[in-house]
Amino acid sequence: ATLLYTIKFEVFMAMLRFAGVQMLVTADKALNLQKASDCIARAAKAGAQLVSLPECFNSPYGNQYFAEYAEKIPDGPTTKYLQNLAKEHKVYLIGGSIPEEFDGALYNTSLAFNPNGDLVAKHRKVHLFDIDIPGKIRFQESETLSPGNSVTVFDVNEFKVGIGICYDLRFPELAHLMRLKGAHLLVYPGAFNMTTGPIYFELLTRSRAVDNQVYCASIAPALDESASYHSWGHSTISSPSGQIVDSVKHEEGIIYCDIEMGVIDGVRESIPTWKQKREDVYKVVNVSDQ
Repeated sequence: ATLLYTIKFEVFMAMLRFAGVQMLVTADKALNLQKASDCIARAAKAGAQLVSLPECFNSPYGNQYFAEYAEKIPDGPTTKYLQNLAKEHKVYLIGGSIPEEFDGALYNTSLAFNPNGDLVAKHRKVHLFDIDIPGKIRFQESETLSPGNSVTVFDVNEFKVGIGICYDLRFPELAHLMRLKGAHLLVYPGAFNMTTGPIYFELLTRSRAVDNQVYCASIAPALDESASYHSWGHSTISSPSGQIVDSVKHEEGIIYCDIEMGVIDGVRESIPTWKQKREDVYKVVNVSDQ
């Protein structure tokens, strides 16, 4: 007698549930931290494994506020608060950004924690927001802040996640270097304003996703019309092919996306631009590696 066996193979592709928190930020740091806590709890309950807060989530955004709200890292209260939240909810957590004081200088800094509460990455905003659009908006972060100098990528299970902050989103070279470090998802906590936001925020998010064949998320504070700086809001997640997966408008909310390795691989195999780059003609390099 002949025995026939049927063997069924099931392929499980890695998946990571991401949540981006668009929250209203006030002048009350304690209230901001409590709101962040509530939102992270909601996201974790909804199955999120990686949660990001927005830029300057613990303080108002503005040169007049950075020194007042700045903290030491890792010994400041916000860092310890975020560590405890990551540990409590068993999530990877990107703490948006906070004003950091180090050695007499101020930075706009993002921190990432693992589910054990360990600090696993720190990104200081590389490109400072210095613009002057006559009759609309002038802002010079360089009047108070110093720039960071690093390309930041950290591990989340099978995935690698890159971090930039707000104006960093405009610079494709930085995103390119994060992709070279293996990034599958780029996260940009960012508070674009009511002038630049409607034109560029979604466009740049989708562009960085398509350029690098990665998921890209831009996470903003909600609009507070009583604040001195008006955030455009409109937090957005783009797929590697430039499709909007989830977004919100001006109001508070949480956006979600399942980051799928199979989708990333499919886009990269279908249109293999990263295998077709002409490094005999042009090349993007990380200067710190030279």
